[in-house]
Amino acid sequence: MKEPKEGNGEKTYVYYPGCSLSATGVAYDESLRTLFRLLSLRLQELEDWNCCGATSYMCIDEGSAFLLSARNLSLAQKVGARELVAPCAACYLVLRKTQDYVEKHREIGGKVAESLKRAGLPPLDGVKVRHPLEVLYNDLGVEKLRQLAVRQWRGGRIACYYGCQAVRPYDEVDRPHNPMRMDELLRAVGVPTVDYALKTKCCGGSLTGTVHEVGLRLNYILLKEARRKGAEAIVTLCPLCQFNLDVYHAEIARQSGERFDMPVLYFTQVLGWALGGDFKELGLKRSISGSDLIRRWFTANEEVEAYV
Repeated sequence: MKEPKEGNGEKTYVYYPGCSLSATGVAYDESLRTLFRLLSLRLQELEDWNCCGATSYMCIDEGSAFLLSARNLSLAQKVGARELVAPCAACYLVLRKTQDYVEKHREIGGKVAESLKRAGLPPLDGVKVRHPLEVLYNDLGVEKLRQLAVRQWRGGRIACYYGCQAVRPYDEVDRPHNPMRMDELLRAVGVPTVDYALKTKCCGGSLTGTVHEVGLRLNYILLKEARRKGAEAIVTLCPLCQFNLDVYHAEIARQSGERFDMPVLYFTQVLGWALGGDFKELGLKRSISGSDLIRRWFTANEEVEAYV
C-alpha cells in the first residue's frame, strides 16, 4: 500500500476494518465506505491487516493479543500513516490498549518491539487510533453534516446505543458515562433520538455464545428499555452489539412473551441515507429484525419491490 495522500479535495484515512466487518458486520463496512465517499473522505484499507486480538485472544493470552494488535499499528506506520480508523468497538479498544500498555509497561513494550523487529516491522511510534464517530464529529462537525443532508427523515424515534467498549476506559470517542455525539450527528440530519439511559450498558458481548441465557437477558433489557422510551429502532456503532441486538428477537419473544421486531442499525447507515446513499450500498437489506419498517423508512414506494 502506498503512503496515504490527499487529492481532489479528499482527505485520506488509513482504514482497519477488522474481522467482523468482513463477516457478520459487512453492512457496517458497506455503509461506512458509502458515507465517507459521500463526504469526500477517502478510506484506504490497510494492506495485509490481521485480527486485532480481541475477545478470546485477549481473555486467554493477552501477550499474543498485544502482538497481533501491534502488527497492525506497525503496518500503518510503515506506509506513513499517522492515523488509523477502526470502526469496530472491540478493535478500537484493543488497538488503544496495546498502545497504552506498550508505553506504560516496559516488559510488554520490550516484547512487542522485539517481535516487530524480528518481523521486519518498525517499533510503535504514535499512530493515532480513531473511531469513525469521533472522526465525523471532530473533522467534519455537526453543522457541516447538517448542511450536507439531502433527505428528510420519515421514520420514527431512535435509541442511540454506544455500548461499553468504545467509550471506556478511553474517552476519545465520546464521554464515558453519557455519550451524546451519535445523538448530535443524527439530530443534525433530522433524526429524532430518545433519552436512552442504558446507552452504555453491556449487551452481553460474546456471552450469547458462551453463557447464552445471560446474554439473552442483557439483550432483552436493552430492547425493552428502548421501546419503553418510545424508540422504534436502535442505532449502534459496534458490530458485536448490532449482531446481538438484531438476531435474537424471536428467541427473546419465546422466552419473555414480548415481541420486539425492532430494527438495529449502524449509525453510518442512517447518516448515509440522509446524505443520499443508496439502500443497497448502505447494507440496509442485511438487517434481520424490523425489515418491514426498514423498507418503509428507507425506500420510496416504487423502490420497495427491488429490495424484497
